[in-house]
Amino acid sequence: GVRDQLGQLGETPAMAAAAAEQQQFYLLLGNLLSPDNVVRKQAEETYENIPGQSKITFLLQAIRNTTAAEEARQMAAVLLRRLLSSAFDEVYPALPSDVQTAIKSELLMIIQMETQSSMRKKVCDIAAELARNLIDEDGNNQWPEGLKFLFDSVSSQNVGLREAALHIFWNFPGIFGNQQQHYLDVIKRMLVQCMQDQEHPSIRTLSARATAAFILANEHNVALFKHFADLLPGFLQAVNDSCYQNDDSVLKSLVEIADTVPKYLRPHLEATLQLSLKLCGDTSLNNMQRQLALEVIVTLSETAAAMLRKHTNIVAQTIPQMLAMMVDLEEDEDWANADELEDDDFDSNAVAGESALDRMACGLGGKLVLPMIKEHIMQMLQNPDWKYRHAGLMALSAIGEGCHQQMEGILNEIVNFVLLFLQDPHPRVRYAACNAVGQMATDFAPGFQKKFHEKVIAALLQTMEDQGNQRVQAHAAAALINFTEDCTKLVLEQVVTSIASVADTAEEKFVPYYDLFMPSLKHIVENAVQKELRLLRGKTIECISLIGLAVGKEKFMQDASDVMQLLLKTQTDFNDMEDDDPQISYMISAWARMCKILGKEFQQYLPVVMGPLMKTASIKPEVALLDTQDMENMSDDDGWEFVNLGDQQSFGIKTAGLEEKSTACQMLVCYAKELKEGFVEYTEQVVKLMVPLLKFYFHDDILQLLNTKHCARVRGPEYLTQMWHFMCDALIKAIGTEPDSDVLSEIMHSFAKCIEVMGDGCLNNEHFEELGGILKAKLEEHFKNQELRQVKRQDEDYDEQVEESLQDEDDNDVYILTKVSDILHSIFSSYKEKVLPWFEQLLPLIVNLICPHRPWPDRQWGLCIFDDVIEHCSPASFKYAEYFLRPMLQYVCDNSPEVRQAAAYGLGVMAQYGGDNYRPFCTEALPLLVRVIQSADSKTKENVNATENCISAVGKIMKFKPDCVNVEEVLPHWLSWLPLHEDKEEAVQTFNYLCDLIESNHPIVLGPNNTNLPKIFSIIAEGEMHEAIKHEDPCAKRLANVVRQVQTSGGLWTECIAQLSPEQQAAIQELLNSA
Repeated sequence: GVRDQLGQLGETPAMAAAAAEQQQFYLLLGNLLSPDNVVRKQAEETYENIPGQSKITFLLQAIRNTTAAEEARQMAAVLLRRLLSSAFDEVYPALPSDVQTAIKSELLMIIQMETQSSMRKKVCDIAAELARNLIDEDGNNQWPEGLKFLFDSVSSQNVGLREAALHIFWNFPGIFGNQQQHYLDVIKRMLVQCMQDQEHPSIRTLSARATAAFILANEHNVALFKHFADLLPGFLQAVNDSCYQNDDSVLKSLVEIADTVPKYLRPHLEATLQLSLKLCGDTSLNNMQRQLALEVIVTLSETAAAMLRKHTNIVAQTIPQMLAMMVDLEEDEDWANADELEDDDFDSNAVAGESALDRMACGLGGKLVLPMIKEHIMQMLQNPDWKYRHAGLMALSAIGEGCHQQMEGILNEIVNFVLLFLQDPHPRVRYAACNAVGQMATDFAPGFQKKFHEKVIAALLQTMEDQGNQRVQAHAAAALINFTEDCTKLVLEQVVTSIASVADTAEEKFVPYYDLFMPSLKHIVENAVQKELRLLRGKTIECISLIGLAVGKEKFMQDASDVMQLLLKTQTDFNDMEDDDPQISYMISAWARMCKILGKEFQQYLPVVMGPLMKTASIKPEVALLDTQDMENMSDDDGWEFVNLGDQQSFGIKTAGLEEKSTACQMLVCYAKELKEGFVEYTEQVVKLMVPLLKFYFHDDILQLLNTKHCARVRGPEYLTQMWHFMCDALIKAIGTEPDSDVLSEIMHSFAKCIEVMGDGCLNNEHFEELGGILKAKLEEHFKNQELRQVKRQDEDYDEQVEESLQDEDDNDVYILTKVSDILHSIFSSYKEKVLPWFEQLLPLIVNLICPHRPWPDRQWGLCIFDDVIEHCSPASFKYAEYFLRPMLQYVCDNSPEVRQAAAYGLGVMAQYGGDNYRPFCTEALPLLVRVIQSADSKTKENVNATENCISAVGKIMKFKPDCVNVEEVLPHWLSWLPLHEDKEEAVQTFNYLCDLIESNHPIVLGPNNTNLPKIFSIIAEGEMHEAIKHEDPCAKRLANVVRQVQTSGGLWTECIAQLSPEQQAAIQELLNSA
């Protein structure tokens, strides 16, 4: 009975339970939005624990229910999109197929029924996310109904549906999968049609954004750019119209295109630039929009400089726009007394204009920019309105880096002119002048300090004094702190920084100024204890330690213990400092400089210093993986930086604290270097801290620490091996993944050094396997980059400035190649021929390096690698001789001295270490080497190293393979080429061979009746004069003994000495005294 009644009511117990559960779920959604942390955390945990399929059911139900609260529905939509984006593979494929079908049709149904536009957008985002996950490996779209819905909706009479279709396409432009080419004309027609919709601005805006998204999604498809080029005029129109409706989304899309696919703009570049210029100059728009419009031009100057340089008229009109923005300053009565210049107006026009100018000068180059801007700046500096003078000085600071070469020639006039403004009646202009001096000191260092330090110090000192304060200099600093009219603190910070940088470059020349500054600086550290003076105090601590380093221990010792006490006092308060206290990083650096100055005497302070240092070095960076939608909710200003990983994902890292972390790591390195054994007890904890940091590539000083290894030696071999195992994996991984080439080369260098220290057996099979793969990839990338550069040289916008930047890239690449060679060198020298089978995987690539058509650095480094194979892996190396012997013989006579040197060195080690198989090639090499040595310009600066390697190789052939050549015939020539003095290593080899010959009384060397001895003496004397041989080298002793033997037979000695010049005689004496 009861059951029937329920049945008639249409409600089963199961349904009732489900309804109750759904009710609970609404409560949960509400709690997820709760401002109360505890409630929200609890709700998040509950939500996480709901199984995937139930989540989907609940969420869809909430989205569908139009009677539910608006916030709850929106929240449900966001959660469902996130679920599909982050856990699609875990949740969706496991659903029964009827449930999958239901979800798909349900979503499309909700989009059609939904009346509220922001809710509809959120559901479109879900549909796009689902579509993104339903394109299979081969590009088949597994949701044909979704595509049909797009086609139907885009031509529907209902504006809401047209918006929905465009929104989905904008969110996922790859929705057509492998059918894209087939539908290309349809897609284009759709977009054109929507862009021309005169009645509905929202459709025009959305279709323009969708067009941009589509172009960006196909950034490598140049044919598609051409096909879609005629959409650009409509797109630009939409940029314009949307800006005047207070919507900058299309303008942002244009910035993205300029950043990623500037070539797409090429056919309508003039129109794009004119539009950007117009919007930027329109003061009726808001600042953000004007800055974005400027950003289009600035970005193009970075991503397509060559293309933009052709439009000089636009560049010439953009410059006054930027300068006008820089004049847009507020009058601020309290400026002079305000703490810290408010750096928070990052969005102000003045800051934006300055940064744009800086980037444009760097992008387009000073050759173009300086002539265009010079007159403007000069006029601004003469303007009676302080804002123009301020902007002129700031502009001058901004272009220094980009116009470096062009300004260097006229630096003198510029400096004299800027210094005048340190006496400007308006305090903010004086501030800008300080800023310009500081910036020029950075951009034109170290020449700037050398040339101008006297002028600049005098002018800055005057600025310190000219604040209406007549007290004696020693109290200038104290007075300035108490006397805060006219931005003293700022000027003081600037001045302290300037003094520091002058001391840093002037070094011992700074000594006469020392007593002038030190009392005032110590005074600041003692007295500037208020919170708002923290930065000043930090900078002063830095300044004192820099001055100490500049003038050296003797001069600084009188104040060293005072300074240490002050620092220790700060250090004791260190534990109460807030984490963001600016003094921390200054303190840490100052400690390290004190360590440099005091050397071993610093060890007593280590226990106090290491605590905070390790604390700072181990700040854990906050990192997060986000999808692009979430990223939009995290604004950049809270100290996060993002690296786009493609595929809708970004890697975020919170950079606050990283600078300090990096500084701390540098300091640890410094202590290890300076104190060596004194640092040993900390080595282990430091290594444990450092290795995980290798993975963490945002700051690069972490590596240098490997040099603490020489400390570890004190602890014995087991300790060293343990530490090495701890580091080795991380190092190899870092070589494979480090994106920054400067950091990468450091890591590779450290790795090679470590292998040399650790020797045979330090790498296991897994290490070798991984390293082989990585080196192979590096070499392949090297060749690929060269090809890409050749392609850029064929580009329609190629010009000499492009060539310059390609040269820089090339230098970087070659530098990495040298590091590959370093690593192989360390492996060959440690492992010998055992490593040849492993090397075979790299062999074809190294052979490719020495092909005749490759650039000379490739051939040079390829030969160096084969030189190592011969030197360390013979006689087994002969197995590969077919790959390198012919080229090596040919390259002895190459046009490039670097290639000749590598080839000649190889022939030398072939004679020395190569087995009998190499004998015929020694015979063949000799005349080639002689030809190089005897050519007319063989001794010029650029050729001498290669020539000396040839001479040394000839010596090695005679010494190690005497039966392959006619020694009697070659020897007299060889003696006439001695001594070597540029290549110290080869010089030792040749002198050792010379000693062999003399000690065995070789008749050709000594000559009949020893008539050659004076000649031999002059060779020895020349070698000594050029410091070709270090006195501690056993070879020096052998040479000295040769001389001593002659000394015992009086007449011969007098004769030999008589034929030497006074300098040569002194050199022989020097050798006898020291060896």
